[in-house]
Amino acid sequence: MLIEDVTKLIRNCAETMNSMYGSVVFDEWVVLSVTEDKAKVLNYAGPRKQDFISNLKSDLGELRPKLLAHEHNPGDFEFARYANGTSFEAFMVVGDGVFLLCNNTSESMERIAKDPRWLNAQIPFVEMAENFRKNPLLDWS
Repeated sequence: MLIEDVTKLIRNCAETMNSMYGSVVFDEWVVLSVTEDKAKVLNYAGPRKQDFISNLKSDLGELRPKLLAHEHNPGDFEFARYANGTSFEAFMVVGDGVFLLCNNTSESMERIAKDPRWLNAQIPFVEMAENFRKNPLLDWS
């Protein structure tokens, strides 16, 4: 999969999740290449493009140790149940060393998950994960 394909898949997933949930689930979606010494934004959609990189380390919050803890395979994902504000609520592995970060900058994951519509809204997210598992991002240059 190419970065353009990833971007389209994320956009479609976001639209479907929002439709199933009845409002915006994640208003910030970031594709990020992570190496040992730096992170590079491959795609950003959200309300705080100017501030994103400068706040990345702190905004990873409770997801940071999970993201850095072990090897991940494309399609693996984690949620941060108690993240709120600009702290990321989820990440998904898109390819080798490339992650999708998801965030709702005004609601917590805890509040989102309490809504019964969240169960159905997760379906496109899991389908996107399966898509990355079968067809990971290979070229982002």
